[in-house]
Amino acid sequence: MTRHATLSQRFLFTAAFATVLLSSLPARTWTSTDGSKTFEGELKAYDAATGMVVVSTAGGSTKKFNQDVLSADDIAWLKSRGAIPPAPASAAARKLPDLLPDPDGKEADMGKPVQVFILMGQSNMVGLGKIASLEDAVKTKGKYPYLVDDDGKWTVRKDVRNVFMMTFKLQHNDWMSIANRNNLGPEHGIGHCLGTAIDAPVMILKSCIGNRSLGWDLLPPGSEPYEFDGKTNPGYRGTPGNPKGDGTKVEGEWYAGKQYDDDVEGAKQVLADLNTYYPGAQKHEVAGFFFWQGEKDCGSAAHAEHYEKNLVRFIKQLRKDFDAPNSKFVLATLGEARKDEGGNKGKVTDAQLAVDGKNGKYNEFKGNVATVYANPYCHGGSGNSHYGGNAETYMDTGEAMGRAMVELLAQ
Repeated sequence: MTRHATLSQRFLFTAAFATVLLSSLPARTWTSTDGSKTFEGELKAYDAATGMVVVSTAGGSTKKFNQDVLSADDIAWLKSRGAIPPAPASAAARKLPDLLPDPDGKEADMGKPVQVFILMGQSNMVGLGKIASLEDAVKTKGKYPYLVDDDGKWTVRKDVRNVFMMTFKLQHNDWMSIANRNNLGPEHGIGHCLGTAIDAPVMILKSCIGNRSLGWDLLPPGSEPYEFDGKTNPGYRGTPGNPKGDGTKVEGEWYAGKQYDDDVEGAKQVLADLNTYYPGAQKHEVAGFFFWQGEKDCGSAAHAEHYEKNLVRFIKQLRKDFDAPNSKFVLATLGEARKDEGGNKGKVTDAQLAVDGKNGKYNEFKGNVATVYANPYCHGGSGNSHYGGNAETYMDTGEAMGRAMVELLAQ
């Protein structure tokens, strides 16, 4: 059970009173313990027993923290108001039917915060499934009927926004549809699952580029240099010539974690101008992350050996960087990889399966991290060959990832 759910249950008896109280609480200035930092935000929830505070900022994001980081005056102000339960999560999801329904063509309720799901990875997350093979799957095999209407035209979801940034360059920004696409990734299977299950506006925000490894390009903050086979591998913002780095970005040279920085900053650029990318949107919540990656790490013994450690830090750091501690995380293994496989590919696959909350290895990931074993959804080829462009691999993996996310949101 998540902390959010626990708080909801603990204060259920005060919900009616809190709703009235919250409607009368304006935004206020919050101050850090030492008085050096301030920010504007509206109190949304307060657990007097644990000191957990939930605040909505003017920019529409949500901050969750313990009262210990606040000034004495802020803490006194909180205690004077007593316990305030959080509102039910707007990303709460309905159970999905076995066969996804056609989109109803209706726009989402823009009075609710946009539920943002950030997609990261490398080339197969970018998407190289061929639309020609998708047309064959839909029209000949009868798969994915929700993608076409009765006239055989591609459907459009007006409750799911599909945004793709690649190293600060906008690739597309429109409603979820196959129309006008040459290639696709897992985002369509993901988007239709989430659009069906969530009673709120949904944004699929993809920020990634191909040929990137978790052990180098996407290395998350906090990663330290390490030795492997007599060679020093750089830590975050380090380089081969300066493995430790000084914590700042390296100018004029690629550095460990540069793609992590670029992908995160690209996604934040979209969220900072939310209405441009989701017309009519006023607020957003980063509800979850999707990750499909691993091909490049399989080509390095050092990266494969450290993949699990890097992946755990990657999950935690993304939640921190987007102020989304309760967000869910879903990743998929490489389609061609098997659970019993050895070598570097086996190490990467084992690491990806290890972080699944159901595995039990990481108790903190229980109920909020899921790994999709993608091998059953692979229709041939490998990740490095982009599965031969077979769109069914991308659609089936995407649906599986979307369903896994819906299951996490429903907990």
